[in-house]
Amino acid sequence: MKTQTAESVYNVVPSGSSEWLRTCYFVRAAVSFLWVGAALIVAASLPIASAVLLIVYPAWDAAANMMDAHRNGGFKRNPTQALNALMSMVATIAIAVALLNSMNAVLAVYGGWAVVSGLLQLAVAVRRWKVNGAQWVMILSGAQSALAGGFFIKQSTLPSMHSVTEIAPYAAFGAVCFLISAIWLLMSQARRLKVWAISGTTCD
Repeated sequence: MKTQTAESVYNVVPSGSSEWLRTCYFVRAAVSFLWVGAALIVAASLPIASAVLLIVYPAWDAAANMMDAHRNGGFKRNPTQALNALMSMVATIAIAVALLNSMNAVLAVYGGWAVVSGLLQLAVAVRRWKVNGAQWVMILSGAQSALAGGFFIKQSTLPSMHSVTEIAPYAAFGAVCFLISAIWLLMSQARRLKVWAISGTTCD
């Protein structure tokens, strides 16, 4: 029977960080889909619900980044996520203040936040590429977020009526990216386990 070294088994069997990341992506996808559904169905006709959703979205992003960083070594080992969480908290406060002004102001804040958080997400994905894999979708999502942010800023200068539904496509794209990444990690784990099982029973 072929004997596997501890190192070879470690390289094949998925690590706890990969399993956490997969779970994190599934949860973030589910929450984002729920947010989009609420924005399209409920908030469009309820101004108070719309305001709550606009504040909750960046607040949830801040919490998710903090949890993710904590599970992967803390803020010192994950400075880009720490900064992302901080910027999301700042955006949450800024959006709450902007709601007292106008939706144009809210859209401008969302635009600035989307640009910064998208670039930081892209940086996190590049750093995680070798360790976790399935990060090409997160890189795409980060780039899309930065571009969408620029679009929001441009739209905020227009005198037309704006609403929470304009944020929904942006959130939906992010949800799809998280879902694809989670499924990709799940498939990668299944392949690694299969290789591990075959390697452990293969004769020389």
